[in-house]
Amino acid sequence: MRIEFSHSNRAGFQWNQALLRIGSDPGNDLILTASQAAAYHLSISLDRRGWVLEVLPETTRIYVNARPVRERAILRPGDILSVGDCRMLLCADHTPGGRTSPQMPAQERCTVALRAVAGPLSGQVLPLANRLELGPQGPVPLDLPQCEVASLVIAWRDGQLRLETRQAADSRYPVRVNGSIVEQTVLLPGDQIGIGMHRFLIDAPGLEPEPEIVIPEPEPEALPEDTAGPRGEVWWLIVTAAVLALGIALLLLMRF
Repeated sequence: MRIEFSHSNRAGFQWNQALLRIGSDPGNDLILTASQAAAYHLSISLDRRGWVLEVLPETTRIYVNARPVRERAILRPGDILSVGDCRMLLCADHTPGGRTSPQMPAQERCTVALRAVAGPLSGQVLPLANRLELGPQGPVPLDLPQCEVASLVIAWRDGQLRLETRQAADSRYPVRVNGSIVEQTVLLPGDQIGIGMHRFLIDAPGLEPEPEIVIPEPEPEALPEDTAGPRGEVWWLIVTAAVLALGIALLLLMRF
């Protein structure tokens, strides 16, 4: 995880452990000022679901993409975490430039959609057939602060889903994928596109790898001697049975 501090001169913060503690106490991993955070304000842990945010007890609420979080939340690369007046942009460790994706047959492309998870379009699902443009020239407008103008084009090219952006070079609200500024890149399932307050997720189940099916090997059948107990216990039973048989034979001989 890489953390950038929006609208601040503070250097970025790199963290590669399973637990990140954030607060104003010097014992935290990422230290904020006392005016921004409580002594121990929140933690971010890594598990099978991804990054999990937990707000510690007796602290003020925090915000993820301008939405309040009281206890827990799942975080994604590209989210903006606000603690007091500190705004932190969560970035993936690797930039999306130069990556590739498997080619997707044309008949399966109807399964791809752009899902708005934050911003004015939150809750909308935008299907993508061959091409989708967001911005002044497209069917979906992008409202940005200070009258900035930008457009995104998401389209299929050579069997891959690609993003291209059009905006001023000095824009205060660049297009980001998983937190990294991009002009064009290949998109993969789960990528988060961010620009200003807008956040979009790529839903593309057809591009996701098929889960590996592991067939467990059959367990060998248990043999009688495996369930008969320790080897010494078996011999003791045999000896006992032999002594009893000998005693019975002697009694029968004495009677006759």
